Amino acid sequence: MSLSYYFEHTQGIGILATADSDGMVDLAIYAKPHVIDEKTIAFVMKERLSHMNLKSNPHASYMFIEKGEGYTGKRLYLTKLREETNTSVVEMFRQKQPEICSADDDSNKYLVHFQIDEIWPLVGDKK
Repeated sequence: MSLSYYFEHTQGIGILATADSDGMVDLAIYAKPHVIDEKTIAFVMKERLSHMNLKSNPHASYMFIEKGEGYTGKRLYLTKLREETNTSVVEMFRQKQPEICSADDDSNKYLVHFQIDEIWPLVGDKK
């Protein structure tokens, strides 16, 4: 199953982990990623701790826990590639998930692209 199909058709909750250059870790609840292709995803990010951490450390992890019984989901190990600051591009992606950032939220937003380094199941070792 493709990542695009998976994230379009699977309900659940996502958590993004980042760390600063000193290794201080932050966790934040995040929406499903925008799947660009099978090796690239993107998140709309506000100018908060997760975004600031990525300025000094490009590595992150995203854990997606599927809704339902048991422990099913995915862990994505990521490296930041680039970020988009063009407000019309960011807004186009933001509108795909309007419940995440309200239209009246005037904070700076970025479309941050990540390379997917590895995909592991939610529980257990890489398969």
